[in-house]
Amino acid sequence: MDPTPRHPHMSILRTLQLLIQRGAWERWDDSTAGRSNNNRNEYSPSGPQPKISANLLDKTKLEENEISSATKRACGYIEPENEKNRSVTSMIQQRELGLAFSSSEKCRIGNIFLPNYMTKVAQYNSRAFCGSYSADGKLLVTASQDNLLHLYNTEDGEFREMKTIDTQNVSWSILDTAFSPDGKYIAYSSWSEALSLCPIYGDSSVQESLTLTPADMGRFCIFSLVFSSDSREILGAANDGCLYIYDRECHQSTIKIKGHADDVNSVAFADNTSQILYSGGDDGLCKVWDRRTLNEADPREVGVLAGHMDGITYVDSRGDGRYLLTNSKDQSIKLWDVRAFSSKEGETNTRKAVVNQDWDYRWHTHIPKQLYTPKTLLEGDTSVMTYKGHIVVQTLIRCHFSPAATTGQRYIYTGCGHGRVVIYDLLTGEIVQELHGHESCVRDVSWHPYHQELISASWDGVIGCWRYSSFPQRNIEEFEY
Repeated sequence: MDPTPRHPHMSILRTLQLLIQRGAWERWDDSTAGRSNNNRNEYSPSGPQPKISANLLDKTKLEENEISSATKRACGYIEPENEKNRSVTSMIQQRELGLAFSSSEKCRIGNIFLPNYMTKVAQYNSRAFCGSYSADGKLLVTASQDNLLHLYNTEDGEFREMKTIDTQNVSWSILDTAFSPDGKYIAYSSWSEALSLCPIYGDSSVQESLTLTPADMGRFCIFSLVFSSDSREILGAANDGCLYIYDRECHQSTIKIKGHADDVNSVAFADNTSQILYSGGDDGLCKVWDRRTLNEADPREVGVLAGHMDGITYVDSRGDGRYLLTNSKDQSIKLWDVRAFSSKEGETNTRKAVVNQDWDYRWHTHIPKQLYTPKTLLEGDTSVMTYKGHIVVQTLIRCHFSPAATTGQRYIYTGCGHGRVVIYDLLTGEIVQELHGHESCVRDVSWHPYHQELISASWDGVIGCWRYSSFPQRNIEEFEY
């Protein structure tokens, strides 16, 4: 649920005016269909304003955190003043003497050649919502509002469509997809009381329905889903404020966690143990859960990460059980260290900030100045770093850490409501690449785990593949099948 605006009549009139001007009566995002009118936020919008910290946004906390030195080591970072003494040319000369490149040197070279040129993989007749590589990078799955899954083989560097899969019980759109780690299945979600599981190989028309909640509950949706490392369980984020875990061996939903005061938009496992869970919701909070100490009857999070001023659209784990990213409707990505949870005061300030928002990111083209150009942080914000420059509007836009194998996880990349893919330098907060090529919102992005190429899925119906080119052209080429 979106919080009630401070001036509800003005907000409604403003929204109606925008809808009429833009002919956008049917422009819903993931979370529009099925929303109720119940406001479950505990704070009144007429209450006190959230406390703002006097500290300006800077890199101090980042530079003092272990992630800075660890990332520098992993990506072969060289201080700018020493860069000229350790050029790529000198590295190649060393290799000719028989000294093989280390993994960090490979990443350093790879980071010089970031994707900058888009080739069109596919053009659909409806909005593309999802596009992601499998863990080994050999497969790509895409999904759009045509209710089809498109599966591509990418082993030879080309995109050869293996099959088109008709989905079942899909309402509005397919909202998320996930490959099972064992490489045998794809799971997908929509506005439905059940997830769906289909085999990658063999007859994909034979699909298993994984029921999470009774059909008579009303409109229900899983916005985000992810497999456990052993492929046995699926974790889902739902519009009823709950996290669900479906056990494929037991053929039933085994855990339901009432976690947030509003829609849960994204979930992630912290690492391969599948014991620590992250969740982010429209209440603006990211919560950390430990299944080993969880009491389903009275679920209590291990800790809360607070500091956003609007709802969270996506959560991505670094995979080490320590660091994660959150993308938010407050137009920022935040980097977190789970060893530094937020205080009750920080949590309260986030809740107040969210409930006091008087705009609707799904419709309004004008982003409030206090969100897009803030000079301060909320008091109690424990994030390590805040990254700003992309636009989060219309839909639940996603962000990720770049791959360890090719970049040393030096970058953060995200879709954008203005049709861009934006790549940030994790170490500096600067935008190092803005990829222009789409005509509408880029909702999903996926960087190949072992190659310097990046997939973007846009509401213009285009699936794009970004690679490095010495002479990027303005015209977009298309793959030949």
